[in-house]
Amino acid sequence: MNNAFLYTITVLIWGSTWLAIEFQLGTVDEVVSLFYRFAISAACMWCYVMIKRPPMRYSLTDHGFFMLLALGNFGLNYLFLYWAQGSLTSAMASIAFSLLLVANIVNTRLFFAKPIAGRIYIGAALGLGGIVSLFWQDLRSADLSSDAFIGLLLALAGMFIASLGNMVSVRNSNRQIGVLQGNAWGMLYSALFLGGYVALSPLQFSIEADAQYWGSLLYLSVFGTVIAFACYFHLLKNIGPEKASYLIVLFPLVAVTLSTWFEGFVWQLNTFIGFSLVLIGNAIVLTPYQRIRAWLSPTTPSQARP
Repeated sequence: MNNAFLYTITVLIWGSTWLAIEFQLGTVDEVVSLFYRFAISAACMWCYVMIKRPPMRYSLTDHGFFMLLALGNFGLNYLFLYWAQGSLTSAMASIAFSLLLVANIVNTRLFFAKPIAGRIYIGAALGLGGIVSLFWQDLRSADLSSDAFIGLLLALAGMFIASLGNMVSVRNSNRQIGVLQGNAWGMLYSALFLGGYVALSPLQFSIEADAQYWGSLLYLSVFGTVIAFACYFHLLKNIGPEKASYLIVLFPLVAVTLSTWFEGFVWQLNTFIGFSLVLIGNAIVLTPYQRIRAWLSPTTPSQARP
């Protein structure tokens, strides 16, 4: 499948899921909502598996990594992000999460011994500066117990856990485990983990009658989970985590636009500065030094082509 098509689909879907998550927050506990989401996703995946009939038998070690994938990409990361969006707008949560690309590059170095280019440090510093600008009001007042600051920490925790899940996906690809098989097992284990937790806890499998809740749940389950993760993991397999992370620069643009339209997200000076710094930092991280140097170097008439 064309990588440009995979990029476009993933950016549009994941950029819009931040707003859809807002409709999941309410009377149904976040853990229960996540169980519903991944139970639906797992059912879709396994129906497709039964049709395609790929090899699904793997070693116990591989199943251990499927469980880690469930926790990293289909469980704990989303739980932290759902909690974060209880305090943040979808726009702010998506911008904070975009630091995933820095975490992916650092973790790729730690787990797969890939070197970290010097521009990574510059981009990371700009990204962190952007986060500081976005949450400047809370940091300036030193109110570390504020809802916004707690939401930021939860979003960053979810981001880091997701990066670890990405590393598991890369490991699975290196072991020649197909995206379909890895996702099917991962989503199944996620649904089992979440369902088991709810069954053993005081939580109830409550039913929310609101049409917006069920509509957003189906969208998150089918599009935000099954389709988007399949596209993203294909990108990870085709071009690697560093290049695949380019989409992380783009989906906050979709999320911020939707949040401005539907949530009344208000742009302030620190918002403009912070958002710009995060995007510029992400772009620097993902742009090879040679290309940056070519852009900055003036082209002389003798160098120009007729």
